Amino acid sequence: MKAMILTLIGKDKPGLVESLAQKVYTLNGNWLASNLSYMAGHFAGFAQVEVPPENQQELINFLQQHPHLTIHSVSVEEMDKDDFEVAEIDIMGNDKTGIVQELTTTLNRFNLNIMKFESSCESAPNWGSLLFKAHAVIAIPAEFDLDVLSDALEDIANDLVVDIELR
Repeated sequence: MKAMILTLIGKDKPGLVESLAQKVYTLNGNWLASNLSYMAGHFAGFAQVEVPPENQQELINFLQQHPHLTIHSVSVEEMDKDDFEVAEIDIMGNDKTGIVQELTTTLNRFNLNIMKFESSCESAPNWGSLLFKAHAVIAIPAEFDLDVLSDALEDIANDLVVDIELR
């Protein structure tokens, strides 16, 4: 089986995911993982699928001709999971400009890779202002000192007046 990552975007309508899942299935493939969302009237996301090598081109042709989605695909090689550990970061505080920029700049300074990032703004109970929430999953090299990252995140939390938790 050959692993592929599909990125998807298009105007939302019923049946988009089913059309992709059906094609993967008919090509004797397997749907491994996905992160799919509705945002501002559009459907967006990505999926990891496996198909036999002899069916990969047929899947690519189907994706390029899909009538409702813009889809890009790439073949992937699995990462060696022994090279890193996973840490999670949660952020919450009054919404303000620069929270994501400060977090990503800090992670980049230590050459840490973001594996997953989700964020949202919602109305804060009892205040009426927006509350920013984010969750990040990052790859940490086995030899990395988490105390250094913890100190840097604490500095960001103090500067931006947000709560940041590292686990």
